[in-house]
Amino acid sequence: MRVAIRVLLSLLAGAAIAGTAFAGTAHATPSEAELIAAAKELQAPGVRGANDWDCELTPQRPRPLVLVHGTMGIGWANWIYLSEALASRGYCVFALEYGHLPGNPFPGMAHIEQSAPQLATFVDGVLAATGTDEVDLVGHSQGGMMPRYYLRFLGGAAKVNDMVGIAPSNHGTWHGTWFPEIGFQICNACIDQTPGSALLTKLNEGREVEPGVDYTTIITKYDEAVVPWQGQKLSGPAHQLTNVVLQDACPSHFSEHALIVTTDLTVQWVDHALTRNGPADPAFKPRCV
Repeated sequence: MRVAIRVLLSLLAGAAIAGTAFAGTAHATPSEAELIAAAKELQAPGVRGANDWDCELTPQRPRPLVLVHGTMGIGWANWIYLSEALASRGYCVFALEYGHLPGNPFPGMAHIEQSAPQLATFVDGVLAATGTDEVDLVGHSQGGMMPRYYLRFLGGAAKVNDMVGIAPSNHGTWHGTWFPEIGFQICNACIDQTPGSALLTKLNEGREVEPGVDYTTIITKYDEAVVPWQGQKLSGPAHQLTNVVLQDACPSHFSEHALIVTTDLTVQWVDHALTRNGPADPAFKPRCV
């Protein structure tokens, strides 16, 4: 059934993805070299342990892992710990940089509807480079929410096995409204991440998870950026979705929104989610650090 769902999704969305990634050649099928070249244009510079385009998959790590940063999340800084930690565990790690606005030096600032096609282009290149048909996505903050647009509206569900969101803005955050001169003039993504925005209404309407994809959200109660933290949780069937609150297993863990991607506790949960069938097991007992 899962394979059938992926095939159907792929057939329905393939034309849309091709048109998005290669708007000027809508009737041509891009070569592997073209797909890889387009993806390399989006790779985040300086991310340790990531973007080795000759990385070889293994039976233990059969899918490449794509890291998706958050708002203003310069790649090397966002993934200063997690990327290398996951690479050391045998993953082929890739990291993109998306969502630039003219005159703004920070990534992750464009509207979600502009950023998600860039993720689609990057995933297609990673798949071409690694010779497989599925990736796993691990995203932080906006990067844990934006890929859901790709999964739902751009055919990504046919190309993704696991979606792991770390402190994801799945239902928005009131944080951006504290600084309207920042949030609503130079950050279109901040508008999209306001609770009740048109983007979030569209994204969450009817369902919050896509058939054929396993979802794990990793949350800290001490998040000061995506607030309230309970809004990070997704709704969906238990066989497909696990919402992890770090303090449930490790009550004395005090990481907040930025530090959550710099702790081995998060690495343990990510690795656990990606190496089993289905999402993370709520009964998993990590080593508290």
